Amino acid sequence: MEETMSPRLDAPRTPDAPSAHPARTTAHDPAGTGDAAATDAAQAAAATDAAVEAADAVEAAATEAAASAAGQHPTGLEEDLPDLPAIPPFDEVDSLDARALSKTLFERLTVLEEGTHEYAYVRNTLVELNLALVKFAASRFRTRSEPMEDIIQVGTIGLIKAIDRFELTRGVEFPTFAMPTIIGEIKRFFRDTSWSVRVPRRLQELRLELAKAGDELSQQLDRTPTVGELAERLGISRDEVVEGMAATNAYTASSLDAQPEEDDTEGALADRIGYEDHGLEGIEYVESLKPMIAGLPQRDREILSLRFVANMTQSEIGEELGISQMHVSRLLTKTLVKLRKGLTLEE
Repeated sequence: MEETMSPRLDAPRTPDAPSAHPARTTAHDPAGTGDAAATDAAQAAAATDAAVEAADAVEAAATEAAASAAGQHPTGLEEDLPDLPAIPPFDEVDSLDARALSKTLFERLTVLEEGTHEYAYVRNTLVELNLALVKFAASRFRTRSEPMEDIIQVGTIGLIKAIDRFELTRGVEFPTFAMPTIIGEIKRFFRDTSWSVRVPRRLQELRLELAKAGDELSQQLDRTPTVGELAERLGISRDEVVEGMAATNAYTASSLDAQPEEDDTEGALADRIGYEDHGLEGIEYVESLKPMIAGLPQRDREILSLRFVANMTQSEIGEELGISQMHVSRLLTKTLVKLRKGLTLEE
């Protein structure tokens, strides 16, 4: 019985394959309809070949992605890097194993050419193995207002820089070398992007020193330290301490239109900080009276000052100037009438 099944689509074509000789179908087709059928069969076979190839490519990519996510070598790199140890899933590697594996990977990284797939694989594996260092460093800044995801992302940049700069010949463990770089990158992120108002770096560093000194003195004194105690502790002047405290207010800012908390009965911040200044109504009169008062006699100006600035009574003013209380009353009334008339003329 003649075999009628098609050969494997991914196998090389052979002369015996039916699809290789579509003309055979015309041997029993005197009407000439076999040519069209053969053409359709060839096109269907080609489409099937393309579909199978695409499916194989998708399956290979999925297999490689799954192996990478599980912390295993991708299919192509196992043969290229046979001397690498088997790497278990990253979440199952403890700190000691991660340190030993990292040392082996660094040794391998020194002999690989930068820019190759093997170099990128070893470098990315080092990043995954040491992400615990980033999470540990980021936990020190969990009280900050920035999301923890952003802090970990910035710390990962520091980890990558540490991997690129690390050399085994220095005789230093990688965590010891990488941690200052990771923390420095996170601190640089807070210094450059987290301040609501840009202040000089000197004041940013002074703010940190004041916070540290304040915590230490609070524990020793069992109370909040004064400006003088902080200045003595840091060896700076009181004015510098006040300036550093003022710079602290620039770290975070609130919107004037920010809505209050749910349990807050007051309105927005803009509604709470404003108030009506009744003194503004008298500014115009004060400015108009200044030249008039300056033109008064010395005694009249002195009586005005003692009465309305020093809040002395007419009897006390008379004792101060050596005149009677009645005389003070007449002089004061005469001066006030004169000033009132001057304001009325100006209007």
